[in-house]
Amino acid sequence: MRIDEVGGLRIATFGAGPRTIIAAHGITASLMAWAAVGRRLPDGWSLVAVDLRGRGHSAALPGPYGLPRHAEDVLRVADHVGASPDAVLTGHSMGAYVAALAGARREFARVVLVDGGIPLPAIPEGTDPDAALEAVLGPALARLRRTFPSAEAYVDFFKAHPAFAGRWNADVEAYVRYDLTGPEGALRSRAVGEAVLADGRWLHLEQEALAAALKAITAPLLLLRAPRGLLDQPTGMLPDELVRPWADRLPGLRDEVVPDCNHYTILFDERCVATVVDRLTAPL
Repeated sequence: MRIDEVGGLRIATFGAGPRTIIAAHGITASLMAWAAVGRRLPDGWSLVAVDLRGRGHSAALPGPYGLPRHAEDVLRVADHVGASPDAVLTGHSMGAYVAALAGARREFARVVLVDGGIPLPAIPEGTDPDAALEAVLGPALARLRRTFPSAEAYVDFFKAHPAFAGRWNADVEAYVRYDLTGPEGALRSRAVGEAVLADGRWLHLEQEALAAALKAITAPLLLLRAPRGLLDQPTGMLPDELVRPWADRLPGLRDEVVPDCNHYTILFDERCVATVVDRLTAPL
C-alpha cells in the first residue's frame, strides 16, 4: 500500500499494474474498506482508494460536503494518477453513488456499483432526513458520537456488530484500527459527523440527480448486491423490488447478487472479495 496526497485527500495505491481502478468508500468508512480487494488484484492492475472528504486521513478537509463534492474529488484523484479511459470506477455503499455521479462526467471502461448507487426510496413528505438516515445507519451513527478508552475497546465494539459476528478477519481489524484518532482514553472515529449527516441528507433528497447521472453513464454498468443488510438482516440494502425498476430503465445495467454476504462483508469475506475482484478486472 503506497500512500499519497492530492490536495489534502489521502489516497492509497495497491498493485503496480497499468490498468487502474479508482475506488470510493461508504458514508462512515475509509479507503481501508478497499484494502482486501486491492491486495488480491491480478497482475497488470492497480487500485487507487480515496479517503473521502471528512473521513479517514482526509477528515480535516472542510465542507461543503455532499456527493457532488465527493465526485469532484474522485475525478481530481483520477486526473492526478493519470487514469485513462480504460480505467475502472467503483464505489461501495455511499461511494457507489459518488461513482455514479463521477461516471456520468468522465469516460471510464466500466463502472461497478457495490451495494449502492441505486436511488433510495423517497422519504415521506415532512420526514426529517436526519431521522431517515438514523433509521438506516443506526450503530454506524452511534459510533461517531462515542469515545473509546482504547483501541481494543473500539475493536471489541466492531466485533459485537451483527455484520461481523463470526466473520472477523485481519482485513476487518486493519480497517477498524485505521479509523481511530484522538488521545488514549478518548479515542474516536475519524469520520466527521457533520460530513456524514450532510451526505446522508443529499442521498435522501436528491434522487432525481442520481437518476440523471445513472442515465448519463455511457460505460458498461455493473451492480453487485449483497443479499443481507447492514446488520446482517435477511433483506439487503438494495432489495429486488427497489432494483428491478432501475434494471428496466437502464438497459445497460447488469445486476448481480453476490451470495452469502452482507453489506460489509462483500468487501471483506475472502470468497465475496474474489467475486468483486473478478468483476472489476474481467475483460469487457
